[in-house]
Amino acid sequence: MTNQTRSTTKLILGTALAGASLMTAACAGRSSGPADTSYVARDVESLYGEAKRRLDSGQATLAAALFDEVERQHPYSPWARRAQLMSSFSYYVAKDYNKAIQSAQRFLQIHPGNKDAPYAFYLIALSYYEQISDVQRDQKVTEQALTALQEIDRRFPNSDYASDARLKIDLVRDHLAGKEMEIGRHYERAGRWIAAQIRFQNVVDNYQTTSHAPEALYRLTETSLALGIPDEAVKYAAVLGANYPGTEWYDKAYDLVQDHAAGVTPS
Repeated sequence: MTNQTRSTTKLILGTALAGASLMTAACAGRSSGPADTSYVARDVESLYGEAKRRLDSGQATLAAALFDEVERQHPYSPWARRAQLMSSFSYYVAKDYNKAIQSAQRFLQIHPGNKDAPYAFYLIALSYYEQISDVQRDQKVTEQALTALQEIDRRFPNSDYASDARLKIDLVRDHLAGKEMEIGRHYERAGRWIAAQIRFQNVVDNYQTTSHAPEALYRLTETSLALGIPDEAVKYAAVLGANYPGTEWYDKAYDLVQDHAAGVTPS
C-alpha cells in the first residue's frame, strides 16, 4: 500500500472509530497480566472503558480480547454491538487480519442493517487488502480483497468507504494483472507460446486499464511471431500503436514487425 493510500485509510478508519466508540469516564483501574482478559465479572462501562484505554495505549491485541469480553459478559447490552466493531478494528490494528475479518463478519450476521454495517464491510476489505502478497505468490487473498472492495462500491457507492475502495480496486487489479504477466513471461521463456498467449490475452481482455496492458500487447506480438502467425502479430502491434503510441512497447513491437512481418496485412 502506498503512503497516500495508507493516510486515506487511517483518516477514514479514524473518523469511523470516533463514531463507533462509546466513550465513558467510568474506566476500570489499571491492571496487567493474564487477569486482564480472564472471566472476571465487571460492569459493562468499566470493561468497555478499559478496552478502549488499552487500544489508545497501543495494546491492540489485549484491547481486542477485552472488547470480546464485553460481548461475552453483556451480550444483550448496546455496548456489545459496539464492542464487536471495536474488536474487529483492534484486531486490524494488531495485524491479526483473520480475526478482524471474523469479528466484522459476526457483526454483519447479527446486525445486517445497522448504520455501522458499511464500516464493518470496510474493515473486512482492508483486512484482505493488507494481506496482498507479491506477484511471486498465490493470489487468492488478492482476489478476495478485490471482491470485498467491489462489494463496498456496490452497496455504498456514495460513501467515503466506496471512494477509497475504488482507488484500491485499481491497485488490486494492477497487482492481479502483474501476476498474469509474471506467469506469461515464465511460459514464454520456456517456449510454451500458447500458454503464454492465454495469460497475455487475459490481461488485454480483463485488465486493459492497468499499467501492464501495453506490455501484454507487445508480448502477444512476440508470441504470435514465434507461433508462425505474422498477421496476428501485425494486428496486436497495430492495436498497441493505436492505444499506446510513443511508448517503449510500441517501439519494440514496431521494430519486431518490421524485421519479421513486413508487408503482412492483418486478417
